[in-house]
Amino acid sequence: MIKINGECIENIEGKTVAEYLTTSGYDTKRVAVELNGDILPRARYDSTVFQDGDCIEIVSFVGGG
Repeated sequence: MIKINGECIENIEGKTVAEYLTTSGYDTKRVAVELNGDILPRARYDSTVFQDGDCIEIVSFVGGG
């Protein structure tokens, strides 16, 4: 089980961060991802695979003024 933004999600082990973000409707250019307490560099979204017990926080950037 993976915890994303405080919600437990099942059956995503083995997916990459990029796959999850894309299928969940996130714009990968406008988010920051924290994996187990550390900021995940955008360059690693395609190669980082979710593993059981991971804790993810996804923050979307919003423009405006």
